Formats: sequence, C-alpha cells, structure tokens
Amino acid sequence: MLILGRVWLLFVLSFAIVWAAQVESTVDRQEIVSGESVTLQITAKGDKVAFPNIQEINGMKVTDAGTSRQSAVSVTFNGIKSEVSTVKRYRFEPTRDMTIPAYTVNISGKQYRTQPIRIKVLKNNAQPSTQFSFALSTNKKSVYVGESFIATIAMTISNTLTGIQISDYIAPTAKEFFIKEIPGQKEYQRNGYSVIEKKYILTTKKEGNYTISPATARFGEPDMRRQDIFGRYAMRWRTITSNALTVEVKAQTNDADLIGEFSLDSKIDTQSVQANKPVNLTIKIKGKGSLEDFEFPQYDIDGVTIYSDKAKVQSDLVNDTLVSNYTKSFAFISEKSFVIPSRSISMYNPQTKEKKTLKIPQYKIEIKGKNAVVTTSSEKNESKQEVQNVQTKVEAKKEKKENTLSWWMLVVAFILGLCMMYLWRYIPSIVQKQTRAYKEHEALQTLYAHIGEDATVEEMVRKLYARKNGDKSIQIDKKELHEMLERFR
Repeated sequence: MLILGRVWLLFVLSFAIVWAAQVESTVDRQEIVSGESVTLQITAKGDKVAFPNIQEINGMKVTDAGTSRQSAVSVTFNGIKSEVSTVKRYRFEPTRDMTIPAYTVNISGKQYRTQPIRIKVLKNNAQPSTQFSFALSTNKKSVYVGESFIATIAMTISNTLTGIQISDYIAPTAKEFFIKEIPGQKEYQRNGYSVIEKKYILTTKKEGNYTISPATARFGEPDMRRQDIFGRYAMRWRTITSNALTVEVKAQTNDADLIGEFSLDSKIDTQSVQANKPVNLTIKIKGKGSLEDFEFPQYDIDGVTIYSDKAKVQSDLVNDTLVSNYTKSFAFISEKSFVIPSRSISMYNPQTKEKKTLKIPQYKIEIKGKNAVVTTSSEKNESKQEVQNVQTKVEAKKEKKENTLSWWMLVVAFILGLCMMYLWRYIPSIVQKQTRAYKEHEALQTLYAHIGEDATVEEMVRKLYARKNGDKSIQIDKKELHEMLERFR
C-alpha cells in the first residue's frame, strides 16, 4: 500500500503544472537624445497580476502604451512547466538624466519589486532649423472683437531627410476663439524643402490678450543603429511642438453685426400669388471676413406662416484672404395680402475704419383669388337650395304615391344596395385621407415653432410643406410624426 502511494505521488509530481511568479522591468534604450521617447516595459510572470498606476515618472507625463498577455508550456525533467506572462508598457520623454524608480507589482496576492533603471539624456547637436521646423503663424497679430483671422501650421522638412513619418498630430487650441479647420492641406517644394501647411479660421469672442496653444505631433526618423531581421531600420520617435502665439483682441469702436467687407443681395420669386401659395425670399451675403457665426434674424408677420431653411455658409481662402458666402431662404404663406418689412444689417470694416449698413428692401405681396373663394361659397349655397327644392318635389310625389309600391322599386332598391356596399369599401380611405390632411396641417403649425431645435424636426417640416404644396411622392412616417407631436404638446 505504501509503495502504491509513493508511485502515485511521483506520477502526480511528474505531470504537475509549475507556476513561476517573478517581475522584470526593462527599457528599449537607456541612452537617448533629447526629444526622443523611452518605453518602460514591466513583465510579470504568474496569474492575477495587478500593475502600478503610473501617471508620471520624475515629473514627466506617462502615456499608457498597451498591455499584452502570453502563455508558454515547456517540458522539463521535473514535469510540464506552464508560464503566463503579462507585459505592461509605459512611454514618456525624459528631458534630463534620471532614474526610473522601482515599482511594486502584485501577483496572486504577493508583492514583487522591479529594479531601478538609469536613463541618460544626451544633448541634441542636430540643427533643426536647417533640417526641420514646425511653426505656427497668423496673418494678424491684432484684431477687433468679432473679426476673423487665419492661423497656419507649417511643417518644413529638408529633402535630405528620408524615411520620415509624422503621426498623432494635435491642432492648436484657444478657448477664447471660435476655431474652424479649413479642409485639406497644402503641400509644395521650396528651396530644397518639403512644406506641408494646415490652415484654421479663428474668430474672436471678447476683448483681451489671448494665447493660442502650440500644435504637437510625433516625428519619426529611421534609427541607423537598429535593424530587424529583414534589414529594415527601426523608427526613432520624438514629440515635436510648435511655438505658441499671443493675439491682441481690441474692443469694437462701433457695434456692428458683421466685421469685414461684405455686400448683400436679396431676391423674391414673386410679389403676386394665389392664396396659400408660398412666396420665396433668398438672401445672399458675400465678401471678405467670417460669416460662420452670423445669424440672420427671423421674420414675424401677423397672419403669415413663415418657414426658413438652415443658413448655408461657405468659407474659402483666396490669396490668403478669408472670403465667405452666406445664403438663407424664407417661405411666406398667407390667405391675404401682406408686407415683408425691410431689414438692416450693420457692417464695420476694420481696414477702412468705416461703418456701413446693408439693407433688404420692403416687399409688398398681393394675394389673388379672393373672389374665387367667395364665388365658390355662393355656388355651394345655390347647390344646397337646389337640393332642398328637389327634396320638396320628392316629398310631394311621395304624398301622392305613398300607397303605391311597384315591383320595379324593389329592383331599384336592390341595385342601390349593391352600389352602397361597393362604395362603402372606399369611404373609410376617403375619410382617413381627409383626417390625415387635417392632421398634417396641424402638425405643420406645431412643429414649425421647433424647427431650429432638432434636425429631424426640420426634415419633417420640409416633408409636410412639400405635401401641402401637392407633392404626393413624399412619404410621411406616421409613427415618427406622432412621436414628434407628443414631444411638443
């Protein structure tokens, strides 16, 4: 029995899974050039690993570079050995000689310590001004409140540098300005350099001196000291930072709706229209300056239903000058004649120091078709009277023949019954159509007041308006319409 027990113990030990628990810390390089990054790698062997939460190392911000996990099984003289390794990476950019301190890692409830690592930072003897530059500039250093200007990020790389890579670009920021990125980028050659430019439109909010923070990016170049098995050079990465800029924002000497040099054009499609047909007014503003934040005031006319679309604004750079185009349309619907009042928009030109007024004229709108409506009403009364007369004659005939019941009357009644049964199939759809038209008109009135609150509401108003004008191809989702109406009732 004792022998069997020993044999069983040896059998179990020979196939036992052996877990090793240990910690190791390494870096990709212990000697770097100023501006380059270092990746700290902590490897923990064992199960249930808890790594330290490292936010900074010696005052330098740390970026989490990821976590990986792998397992390995090996056969030894002592049996089968299985190891689970978890690797945690931290990336940072030392600015001076330093020592990465020891850190504590918890593995299955036990504490393990890493070893300190010494990092040496060498002075960068390269001449970035002749090989590479990353600069922020503006076309104006002093502007008025509401005035726009252009900020440009330019990256200049010498053509003698090869294999360069740029990643993780972060644009300049300034919370005191409205900032809009101009799509695309400009690339060109200049005196043996490749130049990449990215432009932004900045619009001032309030008076004061404000700083535009620098842009940043990751700059990679081949490391001639390291190659992979295919002979390709590893990339050496460092963070590059542009300069910051301070812009003076001065108070306006004259309050104005627009800052710049603009012209205004307004067009109306007709000044004479049938009742309940739309009159369309289009307003266009164009010129030098920004119109991104301009909002044309809404019209409010008694007895007139007014719809407006979302303004369309287009901004372009023409010879480093910001040129903007603004377009907005209104639709006026009424049963009686009305007047679209005139409007004035003030404009201040900071170049000429002049203030001007852009004017939209008054438009008198004549609604036609009143007599037709009255005539229709009169015709309805005459028709009603004729029906009453016919009914009176029928009643008189009934009195004369009230006791007469011919066989043909039964036949006629039977035929009329069949006709009524046939028509009854279409009556619900007719009634439903009339009810739907009434509800769509009511929905149009309700949703228009909230057209600027939600893009889906604006789209529904457009569909209802199109159906009201006779476009039967437009389909309305009744469930969606009902949900919208419930939101605003």
